[in-house]
Amino acid sequence: MATRVAVLCDIHGLLPALEAVLAEVEQAGVDLIVFGGDVAAGPMPIETIDLLVTYRGRARFVRGNADRAMVETYDAPGRVDTSLSGWPARQLTRAHRDFLNGFGLTVDIDIDGLGSVLCCHAGPLSDEVPIITPATPDAVIAEALATTDASLVVAGHTHMQFDRTVQGRRMINAGSIGMPYANQPGAYWLLLGPGVDLRRTVFDFDLAAEAVRRTEFPQRKNAAANVIKPPSEEEATTVFEHQAGRSYPA
Repeated sequence: MATRVAVLCDIHGLLPALEAVLAEVEQAGVDLIVFGGDVAAGPMPIETIDLLVTYRGRARFVRGNADRAMVETYDAPGRVDTSLSGWPARQLTRAHRDFLNGFGLTVDIDIDGLGSVLCCHAGPLSDEVPIITPATPDAVIAEALATTDASLVVAGHTHMQFDRTVQGRRMINAGSIGMPYANQPGAYWLLLGPGVDLRRTVFDFDLAAEAVRRTEFPQRKNAAANVIKPPSEEEATTVFEHQAGRSYPA
């Protein structure tokens, strides 16, 4: 059983944010780090993977939909991918591809004070669905939680921190390290054991944005701007709820 576990989701290749969070994780004295998917689809994919590889043996890795897309693009060189995953996938070596391909759909841990915890990217059965936000109806969350016996499910995918309890079952979103949707800039993550601590790490946003602008990432201009002023939680919730076919705001 682990005593303290850090969960870091949706890094999206923003190395400065990852480095800042890992410095705080080291200070927290965790037993285990869970990287919750979508680690490299962003401006600094190779540098990010090279750092994550050094955590083998003391970390576990959950597959995100962008990780899967990068592997699929690498495996099909003629495939046209204009998403956030396309350019990063073309930077991969075989070793980087194999590292991403080794991620699992879920990670199960017993944590002191919390019991059985299932870490996933979107949901227990998929790295893409369901789409869950702070405003998602309870019935959608209940259906997702019914697919596992874990006492707590931790996810990422929608890049917004929340802590929802539905019918006595609990689901938490750890937020995003590299592409948060939040009312303040920062890198958002989660510390578990014996309680729940939703964290925000501050780093040099201007310096990080400049580093993004120096990359060849096709979306570097928007990515750099979002480091300094991310889309708000309200804006992102509206987009995701509509994407899921739900009416929001009501």
